Amino acid sequence: MRRLLLAFAFIGAPMMAAQSDSLMGITLVQSKNGTSLGVPMQIVLLLTALTMLPAILMSVTPFLRSVVVLHFLRQALGTQTTPSNQVLVGLALFVSLLVMQPVANEVYHKSWEPLEAGKISASDAWDLATPPIKTFLLKFAREKDIRLFIELSHSPAPAKPEDVPMTALVPAYVISELKASFQIGAVLFLPFLIIDLVVASITLSVGMVQLPPVMVSAPFKILLFVLVDGWNLVIGSLVRSFY
Repeated sequence: MRRLLLAFAFIGAPMMAAQSDSLMGITLVQSKNGTSLGVPMQIVLLLTALTMLPAILMSVTPFLRSVVVLHFLRQALGTQTTPSNQVLVGLALFVSLLVMQPVANEVYHKSWEPLEAGKISASDAWDLATPPIKTFLLKFAREKDIRLFIELSHSPAPAKPEDVPMTALVPAYVISELKASFQIGAVLFLPFLIIDLVVASITLSVGMVQLPPVMVSAPFKILLFVLVDGWNLVIGSLVRSFY
């Protein structure tokens, strides 16, 4: 968990380079590796990273796909607020931790450990932390979406995938994940929609106009979901979609 949070902090707190020895009253200090950030500036960057951490966690990890799919599943089941939002968010969070663990370990060993030992500077740590994260994002960001944001930012076309800037890669990953999660959600809806249609046609044919078909179909949908071990299938397929 600590390694994953540190990896996200590297995404949310890009290192600032200053031309002078002082920036807004916060000084830079000299170390054996050259000029490095002083303790006050490090505290400012850490607090900034912590405020950005929830947005980063929700947007640049498998959490985005997981939580959207789980909400689609709850809507398809018609259970309203069961499971609750806290349960779905917690489940999506642990799925994200499971998928991101190899990336977090790589960032921790390559970037944070040398920085903590004083072997590299903060800017070098950022440079070492970026490639594993960029590799993960490139795996799931569609080329069409990357091209869109490169054109919108008027950036030069990258010669190879590793040259794609993070400013274009991150939003491209977000909308790619949104499309993938909506596709999965649509597939999840279909079997439950068929049950709703069958129950609605039966209730209308027997003249049960006053009874909402949703009240009759809900137990059948829940029963079907339990019989096929739905949670195991959904979470298993969701995690495998990232490998």
